[in-house]
Amino acid sequence: MFKRLQQKWKVGPLQIIFIIICFAVGGAVTGFAAKKIMNVLLIRQDWLWAIIYIVLVTIIWPIAVVTVSLFFGQFTFFSGYVLRLLRKLGVVQSSGFRVQNSGQMANIAIFASGAGSNAQKIIEHFNGDHDQKLSKAKVALVVCNKPGAGVIKIAEQNNIPVLIIVKEIFFHGNGYIQELRSKKIDFIVLAGFLWKIPDILIKAYHRRIINIHPALLPKYGGKGMYGNYVHETVIAGKEKESGITIHYVDEHYDNGDIILQVKCPVLEDDTAESLARRIHALEHANYPVVIEELVSQLGS
Repeated sequence: MFKRLQQKWKVGPLQIIFIIICFAVGGAVTGFAAKKIMNVLLIRQDWLWAIIYIVLVTIIWPIAVVTVSLFFGQFTFFSGYVLRLLRKLGVVQSSGFRVQNSGQMANIAIFASGAGSNAQKIIEHFNGDHDQKLSKAKVALVVCNKPGAGVIKIAEQNNIPVLIIVKEIFFHGNGYIQELRSKKIDFIVLAGFLWKIPDILIKAYHRRIINIHPALLPKYGGKGMYGNYVHETVIAGKEKESGITIHYVDEHYDNGDIILQVKCPVLEDDTAESLARRIHALEHANYPVVIEELVSQLGS
C-alpha cells in the first residue's frame, strides 16, 4: 500500500511516513475539536446532532491537517492536496485570471531543452491556419536551458525571442519571473523541458503551467523518466498500451492534475524507437489543441 501511495503522490519513503502521520494527527485533532464544539452547543444526540457534527468535521479537517503539516514540513503537499480535493468536490472553483495584455492576445512561453519537435508543432498551430476557432494566443517566447538546443533555431526561424536560462537564477534566484512578466507571458508550456519547475514559478503561474509526458501517468513518471528511457521501461514492463499524459505542473515530478490522456497499443515487436514514433504522433496531434483550449479559458 505504501509503495502505491509513494507512486501516486511522487514522494520518498520518509516523506510518506510524515504524510501518514499528518493524516492521523489531523484526523484526531478534527474529531477532538468537533466534539468540543458539539458539547458547547448542547445539542441532543439525534439526527440534527449527526448532521451538524458532519458539517463541523468537513470544515475543521482541512484546517487541522494543513496546520499539523506545518510541524512536519509537509505544508506544500497538504495545501495542494486539500485544494485539489476541494476543487473535485466543487467547493472551490479553479481560479481564472485576467490576461496580462488586456485580453487582446494571450502570450505563451514554451520551455524546451532539446530538438523542439513539439515546440515546432505548437508554433505552427498558433502561427498558421488550422481548423480550430480563431486563436487568441501566440507563442511570444521560447525558454531554453541548453544554448545549443535545436529549439533555439526553430524559434529564430519563426522570429520568436529566446531566453537562455541558468540553474543558479532559475532554482535559487527569482525563477526568471521578472523576465517572463516583462514579455507579458500568460501561460507556460513545457515541451521536452528537463529541469524541475521551482516552487516560486509554480506559485506565480498557478495552474498556468502544463506539461506533456510520453507515457500514461501515474505509472512511468518521475525524475529521470524522459525520452527513450520511458519507452524502454514501458516495454520492459510488458505493458499492452502506452500513450501521452497532458497535466498541470505542481511541486512534484509528473504529479499535477491530469488534463488529457490518449492511448496507443504497445506491439510485441516494439522497440523504444518504434513506440516513440507513435507517441510523438499523439503529442503533435493533441498538445497544441489542448493548449489552445486552455488558453481560450484564461480570464473567463
